[in-house]
Amino acid sequence: MTDTAALEEDFLRIVESDQRIEPRDWMPAGYRKTLIRQIAQHAHSEIIGMQPEGNWLTRAPSLRRKAILMAKVQDEAGHGLYLYSAAETLGVDRADLTDMLIEGRQKYSSIFNYPALTYADVGVIGWLVDGAAICNQVPLCRSSFGPYGRAMIRVCKEESFHQRQGYELLLTMMKGTDAQRAMVQESVDRWWWPALMMFGPPDDESPNSAQSMEWRIKRHTNDELRQRFVDMSVPQAEVLGVTFPDPDLRWNPERSSYDFGEPDWDEFVQVVKGNGATSIERIAHRRAAHEDGAWVRAAAAAFAAKNDRGAAK
Repeated sequence: MTDTAALEEDFLRIVESDQRIEPRDWMPAGYRKTLIRQIAQHAHSEIIGMQPEGNWLTRAPSLRRKAILMAKVQDEAGHGLYLYSAAETLGVDRADLTDMLIEGRQKYSSIFNYPALTYADVGVIGWLVDGAAICNQVPLCRSSFGPYGRAMIRVCKEESFHQRQGYELLLTMMKGTDAQRAMVQESVDRWWWPALMMFGPPDDESPNSAQSMEWRIKRHTNDELRQRFVDMSVPQAEVLGVTFPDPDLRWNPERSSYDFGEPDWDEFVQVVKGNGATSIERIAHRRAAHEDGAWVRAAAAAFAAKNDRGAAK
């Protein structure tokens, strides 16, 4: 047996026994590449995801709502930093990852290419978008790569709180005026299908899912997670008093799950390609923020270099 074959055998033994691969452990090049792609996309999504709700910070209807929303947006920034740190353990630099995002060589979640048009969207994003994220991310706490799994524990705890915040806001609005209730329903109608697309394409069209599951980076298929999300969301919608825009949505007693319609996968492909309603705007804002922060990064680097020189004396 060659040295590489022995290392690969040991790697598979660790993964299959549900132990963790750590940054200094040997890993196949494909495993490292897959992790960098997935963790970077996840980190980019957290940072870009600050924009739709951040746009409502100055227009929140009360000081309490403003404080809640500000805390959530700050949490998302923290999530991005945790995940960039996890990616860096694989030998990449977050500055390079940011450059790849801005240049269009890396992606972020398709959901953030849709606009937040009304204040009800703040609640629906918390309920549906963060709810979908929780379904997708809780299994990642058991990811085979140690830094990723450990980062996800804190991320999921905070995302769960965000989901409850969104749901509480919608409960409040649904107890309000007819106009507020109509605003919530209209928002649900717009976000339901994009939320279903968050889990990625159908299993038979997903190029990376099978290998990621074999390596136990992820634990469930896209379709399994999508079904879990639908089954979780329908009872919550009934309590809220809203409906989902899907004529095929109905309980299936034989499966003890809900049947539901097919998202528009052509739309999904177009959004992933950068043709979403706010795709250009999102990257433009990210680029501007990165460029505006150049002086801060330069000052921090100079301060660190000065301290290093002082410590060396």
